[in-house]
Amino acid sequence: MAASVSLHDVHLDLPIFDISAQSLKKRVMRMGRRNSIAEDNAGVIVVRAIDGLDLELRSGDRLGLIGHNGAGKSTLLRVMAGIYPPTAGEVRVSGRSVPLLDIALGMDDLSTGRQNIRLRGLLLGMGSAEIKRKTEEIAEFTELGDYLDLPLRTYSNGMRLRLAFAISTAVDADILLLDEVLGVGDASFQEKANQRLRELHDRADIVVLAIHSDDTIRASCNKVLWMESGRARMLGPVDEVLEAYAQRMAAPA
Repeated sequence: MAASVSLHDVHLDLPIFDISAQSLKKRVMRMGRRNSIAEDNAGVIVVRAIDGLDLELRSGDRLGLIGHNGAGKSTLLRVMAGIYPPTAGEVRVSGRSVPLLDIALGMDDLSTGRQNIRLRGLLLGMGSAEIKRKTEEIAEFTELGDYLDLPLRTYSNGMRLRLAFAISTAVDADILLLDEVLGVGDASFQEKANQRLRELHDRADIVVLAIHSDDTIRASCNKVLWMESGRARMLGPVDEVLEAYAQRMAAPA
C-alpha cells in the first residue's frame, strides 16, 4: 500500500503550566496571536498551536514547511508523527513514519552503545530481526569502535549524537519527518551524515521537511506549506510559495 498522510480540520491545544495567564497573554499579543490562547474549564491556560489545518500528501510528495519561529512547523511534524494527538479533527497516516525530531529519545545512559542500538531501534518500530541485521552497519557508521561496548554515560555529546543519528537513519521509512538539519560531528563526518540523510530521503515515499533554507527546499521539495500562527497561510508549488513568503517578510511591518 502506498504511503499517505491526511489531516482534516486538525486543531491542537497545548496546556501551559507554571506561567500566569496575564503574563502569557501579554507575550502572545506581542507576537500578534491574539486569538490563540484561552483558559479551559479547569483554569489551565492553553495555546492553540494548530488551527483548522487540512493537508493531503501522497506517495512522491516532498513538502517543505516554512514560517517564522513559533508558526507551528515543528508542532505539525509532531502531530504527523503521532507524538501529539489532535484536540479536534482527524489525522490518518498510512506507512511507517520515522520522525527525526528528537533523535536521542529513548536512549539509556546506563546501557552500552550496542544495547542502545536495540533500545532506540525498538522505539522506532524496528523488529528484533531487523535490528540484529543492521547492528554491525550502524556500528561501523558511527566510527565509535570499542566505545560501543561502554555505557552511554561515558560518551561525549558528539558521540551520543553520532550513535543516535546512525540508529535513527537505519530505519526504512515510508514517511520521513525532518526538523532542521542535524549537526552530528566534525566536517568529514557531517558530510558522511548528509549523504546518509540524502539516501534515506530518496528511499522514503513521503518527506516533510521544516528548515530555514530556501535552497534546500528548492532542491528537495515539490510543494511548500507556509504556516502562520498555527494555520496554513499558503500551500502550493515551491517557487510560488517561497516568493510570496519572501515578499511578506520584506514588507514594512
